[in-house]
Amino acid sequence: MAGEELEGRWRTDGKFFRAGTRRVRMCAVTYGPFPGGWPASFEPDFARITAAGFNSIRLYEMPDLRLLNAAAAHGLNVFGGLKWAQSADFFRAPGLYSSAVISLTHALRDFHAHPALAGVYVGNEVPADLARWMGPLKVRRAIEGLIDTGRELAPGLLFAYANYPSTEYLEPENADFTAFNVYLEDEAAFRRYVKRLHHIAGDRPLVIAEFGLDSRRNGLARQAETLAWATRAALELETAGMTIYSWSDRWWNAGAEVLDWDFGLTDRAGNSKPALADLNPLPRISDSVHFSVIVCTRNGIDRIGRCLDAVGHLTGGDFETLVVDDGSTDGTADLVKKNFPWVRLIRLQAGGLSRARNAGAAAAHGEVLAFTDDDCEPDREWIERLRPVFASGRFAAAGGPNLPPGARTWEEAVVRAAPGAPSHVLIDDEEAEHLPGCNLAVTRLAFHAIGGFDRRFHTAGDDVDFCWRLRDAGYRLGFAPGGFVWHWRRPTIREFLRQQLGYGRAEHLLLEKHPARFSKRGDAKWEGFIYGGGPVRVMADSIIYHGPTGDAGYQAITNRMLPLRRLDKRFDTWTSQLALAVVKFLQPRLRGWARNRRLSYRPECLRKAQNAGPYEEFAIDSPEGYDREHFLKLLIRHGYRPAGDTDPWDLKLASTRVQLATERGDGLAKRTLVRVWGTADVAGILQPRATRQAEA
Repeated sequence: MAGEELEGRWRTDGKFFRAGTRRVRMCAVTYGPFPGGWPASFEPDFARITAAGFNSIRLYEMPDLRLLNAAAAHGLNVFGGLKWAQSADFFRAPGLYSSAVISLTHALRDFHAHPALAGVYVGNEVPADLARWMGPLKVRRAIEGLIDTGRELAPGLLFAYANYPSTEYLEPENADFTAFNVYLEDEAAFRRYVKRLHHIAGDRPLVIAEFGLDSRRNGLARQAETLAWATRAALELETAGMTIYSWSDRWWNAGAEVLDWDFGLTDRAGNSKPALADLNPLPRISDSVHFSVIVCTRNGIDRIGRCLDAVGHLTGGDFETLVVDDGSTDGTADLVKKNFPWVRLIRLQAGGLSRARNAGAAAAHGEVLAFTDDDCEPDREWIERLRPVFASGRFAAAGGPNLPPGARTWEEAVVRAAPGAPSHVLIDDEEAEHLPGCNLAVTRLAFHAIGGFDRRFHTAGDDVDFCWRLRDAGYRLGFAPGGFVWHWRRPTIREFLRQQLGYGRAEHLLLEKHPARFSKRGDAKWEGFIYGGGPVRVMADSIIYHGPTGDAGYQAITNRMLPLRRLDKRFDTWTSQLALAVVKFLQPRLRGWARNRRLSYRPECLRKAQNAGPYEEFAIDSPEGYDREHFLKLLIRHGYRPAGDTDPWDLKLASTRVQLATERGDGLAKRTLVRVWGTADVAGILQPRATRQAEA
């Protein structure tokens, strides 16, 4: 870990954060809540936190002025946490949600301009059973509403929701970064899951918002070992930050001091544990492999300058740059020769994109050939992020996301949010089926083994054919979520639709060459999932894997919707929304016409869970602290069995179905909510001696 000085507000920068001109990584530790409230002085703790290499602290409540001033004095960024009754059915008691909005408003009104306040978590782990009870889409929209409120009041802050694996589907569409609390004590399992989270995050930075290990149950040595490998893995896996849970063993939760957990880096007396000294930075990846960056252009005089400026600032070791000019008539070659003398320029007669890429590969000296386009700007760490994929020895090609820069006009905003952009296709969380040609690196050996790009593809489709042939030859394609390029989309709707026609014509060539990879309707049959840039999130017709009783720790959305980017709020008007709706209607039909000479478009047929209205609803007040698990076991003893993985209910017996959720709050008392489909006397089983109150 490396501490970093507070230098201006943090901003998102593709898959990472930036402060001013510097890329920064969130190195955070959770702080509080403590029995008895905040300490009399923050100085001793904050000095030790900074000395340990942390640059941020995460709170579970909004900070006061005293804490913020102390954090600023030590160069610490503060990520506040909105404290509200999120573990109750806040739709039945709207005042709970209203109080959250009021609390957020008051806190930001007072402190939004404070230099130490970097961001706010508007919620933390809405329980999975309550999310299902209230409706996942409604809950997600409530979280998004809090983020919108916060951003209106404090546009300079970062906003997120601290999610956890059981509710992946709640990921808010409008968060600045994706944050997950992950407690996987096995390194291999942790690494696999972080790779999955990158794809849930889409274009956004990924932050591990909590990770820790209880030293009381596991011992001090294992805690130190586990936090060390987790910190190292989070860095290697290109997260934008990591938050260790927690600074101290002293912890206050649910109205009482927690005495049977010891997650802290310091004990209850304030003494350092071995884990605090063992949080080491990631060793630098070897830069011995020589890269050749190849940029093909045709009449790109308005674009090539930005591209080469970005290439000139690449880090990550030795590389050369080649520009292949495919018969430009606008002076592109002369501009490159004059302004970028360090670039090797190759001039060709116009012959198409594939021919140009092959010419660049033939002239290149590097062991790895890295292709991008003249309308792209590689992130400065692009090569650095691709290297580990090749260093693993498992992959012959690699690439990462292509992200659109912020829209400058309403038309650019519409195009940015429209389907049909070049996207990667992933078989799993680390292996790709397809990588767009604007962000595609391949070993020289594999490139020549399959004969390079097919010259029949002049403007598009060459990368799809190339990746399919790589896979057919037995090569594997890796994915680097942090190795992104900024890719400018078409500036007008007219040009975008013309591009989609070109993509359709390219798909026609692909269909002729690879008929087995297309359906009878002419649609490409991908093994993997197409990623469109937005976060993977629940929609109105999503089906969620619940596990046998709705408590699966790691859940998924079964319809795997294409996660598109949202319409930029600066241009979110009724005219832009109408234009986007028209574009979404036309795009697949124009593309299908160019591909199949017919309007072959078939809307997705989504399976919906049967969820008729419940026969009755009631609540059980449980002073003994009984929760959902207790009542599930009670029903099972009476013959009820777990329902199917995608059913809205938890248990069933004959024609009767039951769903349960437990509201949580301070203290031991809990309130369990019950829905019943059918006529069986479920209430008599669950509370035979209590008075049942039916609810509307």
